[in-house]
Amino acid sequence: MRNRLTRTLAVTLAFLIVSVPLLAHHGAAQFDVGKKVTVKGTVTEWFWSNPHCFLRFDTAGADGQVVHWAVETQSGPNILPQGFSKQSFKVGDEVTVTLEPVKNGRPMGRLLRVVLPDGSALPLGATDAGQTPGNTPQN
Repeated sequence: MRNRLTRTLAVTLAFLIVSVPLLAHHGAAQFDVGKKVTVKGTVTEWFWSNPHCFLRFDTAGADGQVVHWAVETQSGPNILPQGFSKQSFKVGDEVTVTLEPVKNGRPMGRLLRVVLPDGSALPLGATDAGQTPGNTPQN
């Protein structure tokens, strides 16, 4: 009886120890939460995957060089209700992306909103606190 209780406690403790890193995966420490950056660019890849989907696009930097951006969003099944699909973006699409940038200044971030070539926006129903892509500051 005592041996069985000891094993049960050990297994429970092991599950608790393993679960902490799993929860940490979904942290936002790398993002400058609350800061919004809007950039216009050309889609180079829409990667539909689990646990995150990625949109890669190129923009022109201040020095005229190409800047390769990568933004992440949630997994495909989680963003389907927001209007996203595997076919949301095609290579060559001109898009305006609003994102929360990473703190280290690299051209990466978390996707907040995308204006598509036809003028529609994803996620559906998303607002930028009254700002349009044209008047959102760029960094």
